[in-house]
Amino acid sequence: MKRLALTLIILLFPLEVFSARLKDLMEVEGVRGNYLVGYGVVVGLKGTGDGDQTKFTVQSVVNMLEKFGVRVPKEQVKLKNAAAVMVTAYLPPNVKSGQRIDVQVSAIGDAKSLQGGTLLLTPLIGPDGQVYAVAQGPVSIGGFAAGGAGAQVAVNHPTVGRVPNGAIVEREVPAGDLNSLDRLTLSLRTEDFTTAQRVAEALNQYLRGNYAKAVDIKTIELEVPKNYRGKVVPLLAEIGNLEVRPDIPARVVIDERTGTVVIGENVRISKVAVAHGNLSVEVRETPQVVQPFPFGQGETAVVPRTEVKAKEEKARIVVLEEGATLGELVRALNAVGATARELIAVLQAIKEAGALHAELVIM
Repeated sequence: MKRLALTLIILLFPLEVFSARLKDLMEVEGVRGNYLVGYGVVVGLKGTGDGDQTKFTVQSVVNMLEKFGVRVPKEQVKLKNAAAVMVTAYLPPNVKSGQRIDVQVSAIGDAKSLQGGTLLLTPLIGPDGQVYAVAQGPVSIGGFAAGGAGAQVAVNHPTVGRVPNGAIVEREVPAGDLNSLDRLTLSLRTEDFTTAQRVAEALNQYLRGNYAKAVDIKTIELEVPKNYRGKVVPLLAEIGNLEVRPDIPARVVIDERTGTVVIGENVRISKVAVAHGNLSVEVRETPQVVQPFPFGQGETAVVPRTEVKAKEEKARIVVLEEGATLGELVRALNAVGATARELIAVLQAIKEAGALHAELVIM
């Protein structure tokens, strides 16, 4: 009776399996954005702009003034309220002329802050050298910088800012008509054979036919069904909400600079014993000054005295059984008192021993 009750509970409450929407796992080939870049000048700064050594800022201001009929020798120009910046933006796919996009400005000279500045009219060009947008407007840095000769306080990064809706799109990126296509190519953001096959199976099950096929580790080809011909956009809207369970490769990511370790849930290890112990050696120098006797002919001397202490902690050994999971691995390493940096060394040693069945990525 107890066994039957337990079985019913398992059937009524199945284990929850993580799944993601198809739109979060893939991209449609041909639907992509583009990056834009331009060179501009931010003016109106309160003495925090580029110094006299930044010659290109002076040259830029002189060239701008000449366009307005003002001729000034660049040797006589002293700028503190202007800064040269690089302006970058992301042009979304299928954006129309007249729409606005955000831009980011970054100082390239020795400016101290862009707070309170205004970006002057800046053309933004694409990879083909054509102008796709123009940017202008007040710069928001989301912080401040203040200080004096002896100290300085800064909140956020004062030499990088944004101009919300600061660029107007002037040229549209040519894009094909999706509704006229009879075949689509879907690309996974994270390549994996199992995920690609699961996506193809989910599409075929939803469309009730053999329309999708996994071509390689990253690509799925989808033939548009006849009832969706001329209606590809509604098709993409429907299949984008399909739930697919992605397969995550066994991977351990290590960032030695910050001591960060990320371990995937599919990481497995063979039976291995981990011994952890610390050996600390302390060397202390206590120099002693020796004075000569009064009226003596000797000289003052410094006699070094060195004290050396060595301390080795008792090694603690933990045995990890065959096929240990992520939780067991973490608990075992915590049991031996491993810190983040010691955890990195232990994982590398387990990998060298051939017991870590995962890809070890060191950033």
